[in-house]
Amino acid sequence: MIGRILGLYLARRFTASVVMIFLACVSLIMVVDFLEMARRTAEREQVTSTLLTLLTIYRAPAFTEQLLPFAVLFGAMGTFVVLSRRLELVVARAVGLSVWQFTAPAVLMAFLIGVLASTVFNPVSADFKERANKIEGEIFSTTPSGALLSTARKEFWIHFQNRDGQTILQAQASQHSGRELSGVVAFEFDAAGQFVERVEARSAILGDGAWILNDAKVLVPGLEMASYNTYAIATNLDPRRVQETLIAPETVSFWQLPAAIRGAEESGFGALKYRLQLQILLARPFLLVAMVLIAAVVGLRVFRFGGVGQTILGGVAAGFLLYVGTKVAEDLGEAGVVHPVAAAWFPAVAGIILGVVVLLYREDG
Repeated sequence: MIGRILGLYLARRFTASVVMIFLACVSLIMVVDFLEMARRTAEREQVTSTLLTLLTIYRAPAFTEQLLPFAVLFGAMGTFVVLSRRLELVVARAVGLSVWQFTAPAVLMAFLIGVLASTVFNPVSADFKERANKIEGEIFSTTPSGALLSTARKEFWIHFQNRDGQTILQAQASQHSGRELSGVVAFEFDAAGQFVERVEARSAILGDGAWILNDAKVLVPGLEMASYNTYAIATNLDPRRVQETLIAPETVSFWQLPAAIRGAEESGFGALKYRLQLQILLARPFLLVAMVLIAAVVGLRVFRFGGVGQTILGGVAAGFLLYVGTKVAEDLGEAGVVHPVAAAWFPAVAGIILGVVVLLYREDG
């Protein structure tokens, strides 16, 4: 077994490298996102710098969560390359340590980072994502002049029956498991399928058997537009049935996903995307371990064979291909082509097997 002092040293070097890269990515993303949101809201006087900063903070975790595998890959590569160039790994080899012993601290830390990312960071990201959606809905549900938008930038659609006919509801953002909507446009039809009226509202709340629309404007063909502080549209939906239609899996935290799956199944809706999201979060620690093993294949070769640039480029390409393969598998799983378990776990398992095989070939014969 590797010594306690050496193990802590390697784990500390790896963790510091990952954290530094991750924070650099977060800072860059936040700056770019702030500038982009400032450009999009330049003509909206009600949008202040404080609100933009808050919106940027709320949007950042969802973006950076996707970059965590790359932060681990680059952090591991940087750690192994530096240790190789400084001949510290040569000394470790000389005292009889195998490749598995001095990569074990990084593998263990990557696994722990993955566990924390799924169980701690993901719930924070989901909560912040929902708050960002609410703020965006309030900002972009109106034109710069204050008039309601006829269409939303992000469209959520639901169709439901009521006692008078049917309604198609469009919303820009949703909060509280679909019970609150922002930037709402409703199209009502009678029992014969004839268009009856169009309703635009800043927000809507799902009550007992009805959507309660706030600050609504109602347009009936042949009549002038009427304004109401509140306007009710009957519905046969309940919050659990709305959730599957409106709530993106990214806004449901790791701990809430099992309940979301049960609720979707009990209400008769498919829970495929929630199952896939749960499996992705469960597989995340193993995906990060795969990234460390790929980095080890690269970093441990540098001090003996040279060609640092080409070797690092190869490691980046391998990590990128693994990440792309992960996204392709997720898309196939979301489309129902591949089972959610296979879609979420295959890239991580394949990456680990590939890294182990290469290391066995190069380091142990």
